[in-house]
Amino acid sequence: MRARLVALAAVSASLVAVAAPCFAGTDIKILILREHGVGSAAQIQPHIDEFVAIVQKKLGWGTAKGSYFSDRKTAESFIDSDKPQYGMLSLSAYLALNKSRNLEVLGQVSASRLGGHQYFVISKTAKDLSGCKGQTLATDLGDDTKFIDKVVSGGEFKLADFTVDATKRPLEGIHKVIKDEAKCALIDDAQLAELSGISGGKDVKQVWTSATLPSMPLVALPSASASDKAALKAMLSSICQDDGKKACSAADIQSLNPASNDDYKAVRVAYDK
Repeated sequence: MRARLVALAAVSASLVAVAAPCFAGTDIKILILREHGVGSAAQIQPHIDEFVAIVQKKLGWGTAKGSYFSDRKTAESFIDSDKPQYGMLSLSAYLALNKSRNLEVLGQVSASRLGGHQYFVISKTAKDLSGCKGQTLATDLGDDTKFIDKVVSGGEFKLADFTVDATKRPLEGIHKVIKDEAKCALIDDAQLAELSGISGGKDVKQVWTSATLPSMPLVALPSASASDKAALKAMLSSICQDDGKKACSAADIQSLNPASNDDYKAVRVAYDK
């Protein structure tokens, strides 16, 4: 009996060793690129640090650091210099960088306030989208014309259909519509969530709504090993559970779930055609 118990213990230990992630001693870097987000990097980085700390704990990473960016060019410079293994990217950034950076989707980020999940045209006086065409459209989202024209609009409009007022801050378009400085504005779901709390926001209505787009992807970059990618993907769903719930919530993340390149095929096709 004792021999059987010893043998059983040895088998169990072997299974645990196989199941456990093999990140120990690995220096993990995570890039978070959230374009057009509400809030500054200084405000958001501490929450990213808290989130990455819980990921490091759950996956047994040796060291881990998350770096937050809101600008695509700066993020690309970081990719070149620091060679991060993983990234969480706004959908537009993922589509733009997918081919050149050889990105592999491992998961989806479910979030309530990260933005980019759905888009809206708003106005005080226009009755529908046609009432905005040929008029001033205020937006901070127009820097990626290809993404707006081919993915967001669903073929219903192009930015060239409007006189675009390129705003600098996420909520500036809303304020311009309220002040009658722009006929309409193009905003996303994160900005729409702020509308009710802005003075005069009750006078603004939605005149067009996009289809719901895929969630922010979690991707692997070429510097990630195949074994590490598999281990991370297998444990994604558990990261925001139990003691990880608070850290995920602070980073505006509701859950992480496994995904693949196929989950983004439709938007990739639309973007590339």
